[in-house]
Amino acid sequence: MDGYTFKIIEDLTNIPAAKWDALAGESPILSHTFFYALQESGCATTRFGWKAQFLSMWNGDQLVGVMPLYLKMNSFGEHVFDFAWADAYYRHGLSYYPKLACTIPFTPVSGKRLLAESDEVRRLLLKHALQFAKETGVSSLHCLFLNEADATEAQAQGMMLRQDVQFHWQNPGYRDFDDFLSTLSRDKRKRIKQERRWVKEAGVELKCITGEYATAEDWSFFASCYLHTLQLHNSPHQLNEDFFQRIGAALPKNTLLVIASREGCPIASALNYLTRDSLYGRSWGTFEFHSGLHFETCYYQAMEFCIANNIKTFEGGAQGEHKLSRGFLPVTTRSAHWLAHPQFAEAVENYLKQETDAISEYVDQLNERSPFKQN
Repeated sequence: MDGYTFKIIEDLTNIPAAKWDALAGESPILSHTFFYALQESGCATTRFGWKAQFLSMWNGDQLVGVMPLYLKMNSFGEHVFDFAWADAYYRHGLSYYPKLACTIPFTPVSGKRLLAESDEVRRLLLKHALQFAKETGVSSLHCLFLNEADATEAQAQGMMLRQDVQFHWQNPGYRDFDDFLSTLSRDKRKRIKQERRWVKEAGVELKCITGEYATAEDWSFFASCYLHTLQLHNSPHQLNEDFFQRIGAALPKNTLLVIASREGCPIASALNYLTRDSLYGRSWGTFEFHSGLHFETCYYQAMEFCIANNIKTFEGGAQGEHKLSRGFLPVTTRSAHWLAHPQFAEAVENYLKQETDAISEYVDQLNERSPFKQN
C-alpha cells in the first residue's frame, strides 16, 4: 500500500520505544512505557479479553505510524459503553465478540489514537485498520476517545461518530483555592467548604506526592486501596499492583499520588497522571468512609496542585454529573465505529443520530446549570 509495509505486532518489545514515543508525543498514557506496563503486568492480555494487535506502519526500517489496537473478547475497560449493541447481536443469534478496539485500556482520556508522522500516514493507517477488520472477520472496529483530527479522519473514511460527555476543570490562573471558590455561586461555594471541613474535622490529613518522591511502599498502599474499593463494588478486573509499581518507577515525572491519613495511618489514595498543561485523575481507593473524603482526595487536592503548578486543565475521569457542582464543566468526547453487519450498521447509525441530538441537548442543560456566578 503506497510503498509502505504494515505489520501486526503482538509483543511491544518488537516496537522500538523511542520510535513509538516520537510519534506519541508527550502524553505519558500514550507512551510505550504505559502500554508495556499493561502488557508485562498482565492487565491487558488475553486472560482478561485483550489481545494486542498493534498495527504498525513502516517506511523501510523506520516506524512512521502505529495504532494501539486490541482484539477484544468483551467490552470491559473501554469506558465507551456498547453492551446494548452486544446484547442486540446476541438476541439475533450473532456474535459481537471478537471485535477490534483502538484504545488505551482502562483510560478514558481523549487524544491521539492514530500515531502518525503525517496526515497521509494517518489516513493510510486507518484505511489499513479497516481493511484488517474486514479480512479477519471481526464484528466491528472501534476507535475510542479520539482527538478532533483523528475523529475527522475516521468520519471521512465512513466510520460512525459517537459522542459522550466528561467533566473537566479549567484553571485560568487562580491565585489559590479561595480565588477559585470566589468564582462559584454561593450555594456551590458553601457546599465545597462544608465538605472540606468535614474531612478536617474527621482528623484526616492529606499530602500530594509526585512520582519522583513516591516510594514503592506508597505505590503498594495505593494499589491496595484501589483493589479493595474495586472488590467492594464488585467491579470487573482492571489494573494490579505490578502495573502501578512499573508506572511509578518508569514515569516519575508524570505521576501524582494523593494520600489521605488519619491518626498517622494512611486510609485512602488517588492516582493522577500529569503533563505540563494537564492533570488526569484516574483511580482511587479507600479503607474508611468519611463524608467528603472522596471529593477531597480525588478533586480538591488535585485542583490545589494545578493552581500551585500553573496546570491549566484537570480531567476528572469518565462520567460524573456530580462534578458539575464542584466547578467542572461538560466537555464532549468522541469515538468512531464501524460494524461489518450492514443491517446492524444502519440501525446503529440511526440510533447515534438520535443519541447525538440528546447529548447536545444534555450539554446545553448542563451549561445552564453552571456552578459559576452569572454575570
